[in-house]
Amino acid sequence: MTNQTKSQFIAVASITSELSAVMVVAKEISLAAANAKAIAFRAGDKAKGFQPITDFINELAKETIELVTNINIYALVLYRLTVDEFQKSTAYNKFELAAKMAEDAVYAKSMQEPLDHARLSMQDCQRQFKRDVSQLLGQLEAVMHHARAARVIAANSRIEASQAGEYLQSLQAVAESVDKAAHTIHDNVQRCRIALSIYRNS
Repeated sequence: MTNQTKSQFIAVASITSELSAVMVVAKEISLAAANAKAIAFRAGDKAKGFQPITDFINELAKETIELVTNINIYALVLYRLTVDEFQKSTAYNKFELAAKMAEDAVYAKSMQEPLDHARLSMQDCQRQFKRDVSQLLGQLEAVMHHARAARVIAANSRIEASQAGEYLQSLQAVAESVDKAAHTIHDNVQRCRIALSIYRNS
């Protein structure tokens, strides 16, 4: 197995692990939104401004879960492409070795066509990997956008919570949990982007 193939396997395994963590956190945000909704309902007019915020939080959580689900499908495709590339690279290397060993043989030229075919097949697999990496990076950027939006919403939530009287601490706790979760998602997705970005232009 080449160093390139090994690093691709490691990168794909890494983003799968990071995205599993993102999925857990996104579900926690959804739960926080449900809790906030219940608290805002009990608080009534004291948390009137907080009520629509809970809908935004919940919507962001749902969209993030959907994005991560789609990204996981891409990650699986990248894994399969890496396996395919490894097999085709191995085949090409064997053809190349056989061609060198047979360069003085009578039918040496007959090796050229399968060698060219193996090389083109390997290169096509490498190009497909880069294309899929670019698409995956675009989807990861969308998750980052959601994480940034969640942090803005958390900041607004703190402001609205300050008007909620005796419910202030409960709603502040929700805002803090959303902010913390958004920060975690941002960091996890950033690690995914770093792991993949080297393959976009390699």
